[in-house]
Amino acid sequence: MTGHGRFEYSAIIDRPVRRLPGNARVGVWITPNVEHFHWGQPAMAMTPMTAGLTPDVLNHGWRDYGARVGIWRVMEILAKHGFKATAALNSEVCDEYPRIVEEGSKLGWEWAAHGPSNSMLFTGMPEEAERPIIASVIERIAAATGVKPRGWLGPALTETAATLDLLEEVGIDYVMDWANDELPYEMRTRGNPILALPYTLEVGDIPVFLNTGQNGAAFYDVVADQFDQLYAEGATRPRFLSIALHPFLIGHPFRARHLDRALAHIAGHDDVWVATGSEITDWFRSS
Repeated sequence: MTGHGRFEYSAIIDRPVRRLPGNARVGVWITPNVEHFHWGQPAMAMTPMTAGLTPDVLNHGWRDYGARVGIWRVMEILAKHGFKATAALNSEVCDEYPRIVEEGSKLGWEWAAHGPSNSMLFTGMPEEAERPIIASVIERIAAATGVKPRGWLGPALTETAATLDLLEEVGIDYVMDWANDELPYEMRTRGNPILALPYTLEVGDIPVFLNTGQNGAAFYDVVADQFDQLYAEGATRPRFLSIALHPFLIGHPFRARHLDRALAHIAGHDDVWVATGSEITDWFRSS
């Protein structure tokens, strides 16, 4: 038994083969995390040396670079290669950095909800406190973008035992927190099933640059190797490639050039479906 009761074990080789649009071998979706971090609170850090200080100017400035500079370089590179993004958006970004939301919407980005900020984690939150927070996040993003978000990524991929039920209550169609597959699958809730999309914990800038201390060339190798293997396997069973990005990391020039190379490598292949979270969800529900 799984323990959580949300889904049963499913071996990927036993599932029916679902053909992607255009008979693509690989579906590619890219998820920039567009986040706001509160001043004076601990958060993701470049160096632990000052992480315990208040204020931690060093690490705050490192994160703030993403909103001021890095995101614009990421937008330019994705647009250059014709890649649409599904951005995981903290709702506070709508107030703190509205220019990002404005430009992303012009580029046709999809906005998935990512909690209020990345200074609030959901684990251990009582249900009566969590419900209004989720509702306010959805409402703020809908007001700022003109489109109600259909997807959700928890801050730091955190959930409570009730999160999926509460997300289904407000009409969220898909979540990204359960990074355990290369295909979408349904999860049980108190209401209708919610879809888990194939997110990644390894094919992204945090694991490459922060967790393992590698350089931009290694990032390119990770993305290209992942794509090439999935592309080969996709001749018989199509899969999805997820690439997770954070502008305060990948947005630096010495790293961004390798994102450029990686997307050029993918774009140089036929039989690739570049999709948003909603497009993946609609394909799965209709196929």
